Amino acid sequence: MNSRVVIINIVRWLLLFFVQIFLLRNLGFYNLSTPFIYVLFVLALPFGMPNLLLYLLAFGTGIAMDAFYDTLGVHATACAVLAFVRISFISVTVNRDGFDEPEPSLSAMGFKWFGLYALLCIFFHHLVVFFLEAFRLSELGYTLGRCLVSCIFTLFLVLLAQFIFYKRKSR
Repeated sequence: MNSRVVIINIVRWLLLFFVQIFLLRNLGFYNLSTPFIYVLFVLALPFGMPNLLLYLLAFGTGIAMDAFYDTLGVHATACAVLAFVRISFISVTVNRDGFDEPEPSLSAMGFKWFGLYALLCIFFHHLVVFFLEAFRLSELGYTLGRCLVSCIFTLFLVLLAQFIFYKRKSR
């Protein structure tokens, strides 16, 4: 990994962290939807990153969110699950040998692949967050509803951010 990629990812982490904490932390719709744009940092990390480093970065990001949300490890656990789902999805769908692009993005992978990738990763992240937050099965319907609505809202924000920074390929 070259220094340019490291600097881009540090800036991306800082930007997403501050947007999450200062803009989206208190944004919610009737206590049903909570957007978590910070997951885009883990989603957009380069393909060639070692798995151990990916888990450490995801866990560190989750711990940082837990410090501001007062959730005692909920986001750290969800980010570790997000890293696992990311590794599994990429290993199944991407041939690393014949691939030139450094990171998963909308411009590099296309809408269909990136949309499915983001949807699955965000869904599992949100599922862990909301079930650990509720920590009871008596509110299963409400928790699944919150998970689905928040997943749709977060996916919309992730795709919007990807469209804003969309790089058109030269052919």
